[in-house]
Amino acid sequence: MTNAAFWTDRRVLLTGHTGFKGAWLAVWLARLGAKVTGYALAPATKPNLFDLAGVGGTIDSILGDVRDPAALEAAFAKARPEIVIHMAAQALVRESYQDPIGTFATNVMGTAQVLEAIRHGTGLRAALIVTSDKCYRNHEGPEPYREDDPLGGHDPYSASKGAAEIVTAAWRDSFFPDSGPAIASARAGNVIGGGDWATDRLVPDLIRAFLAGEKAVLRYPDAVRPWQHVLDPLAGYLRLCERLAIEGREFARAWNFGPADRDSKPVRWVADRLVAGWGAGAGWVHDGTPQPHEAHMLRLDSAQAIAKLGWRPRWDVEQALDQTIAWYRRWQAGEDARALMLDQINQFGT
Repeated sequence: MTNAAFWTDRRVLLTGHTGFKGAWLAVWLARLGAKVTGYALAPATKPNLFDLAGVGGTIDSILGDVRDPAALEAAFAKARPEIVIHMAAQALVRESYQDPIGTFATNVMGTAQVLEAIRHGTGLRAALIVTSDKCYRNHEGPEPYREDDPLGGHDPYSASKGAAEIVTAAWRDSFFPDSGPAIASARAGNVIGGGDWATDRLVPDLIRAFLAGEKAVLRYPDAVRPWQHVLDPLAGYLRLCERLAIEGREFARAWNFGPADRDSKPVRWVADRLVAGWGAGAGWVHDGTPQPHEAHMLRLDSAQAIAKLGWRPRWDVEQALDQTIAWYRRWQAGEDARALMLDQINQFGT
């Protein structure tokens, strides 16, 4: 369970708060009583969860680029953070094929700039750098990836996340071996949940099609991914930050936060489950044209987080999908986005 007392009045700098995962985490941190400063680019889609949930009205929101060292330094000076959670990223595989240089600039050099701001900051106790399950050198085998498996990446996005892990380890080992903030990295699975409007991502693509009364188009129906509700890895991030701040370097390492093995499912299984849950008019078709390469098989081994943090996933893939459908359906019916988020956070348990 998250330690609410730890977060009360805790100064937190959260990068990427205008994104899907970042907006959920900002709302959760504010609910816990943290003093949150967000730093990110403006939301990339319309609609977007940041605006729908009024996230900017409940935290100190700063629009800025993680590649801009002067703006980052100013944000750090204003926030005076005790905890930094770095989630800002170019987060889409297909976008990385269209803009590989921008992807590397944001995900690698942006991470380096955040780490450098951490190095020159004062009063910091812990920092968490969020990367991706795609940071591993993918051998397309059935065995789940562990934290000490080789890093790599076929596509620019995956390679940039592997490089961000290397950069994080280099800063930790070079500048914080014995003192200063404890720095960890986190690798989560494919997150789903209400309020995601990203392009070229399975659940948002399906929901957009359902709302428009059209059939969704799937590119990789047989690809297997570790699906999890967004609240599950966020709960892991919060617990890890607590341990980093209190116990320090014992927890300053890489961590996986993935679902149970049984929740790694093919894309078509998830799509069929969403179609059945949505009801009349929902459906999908396969786009059989050639597509850019994406990993076929991804699974994570989260034994370390289970054993050392006491974390484990709470909602299985069916619960995650049910909660996702419920969020979009209730939002479509006119309910407030932030209230829906808080309701699901309460159901999840803190």
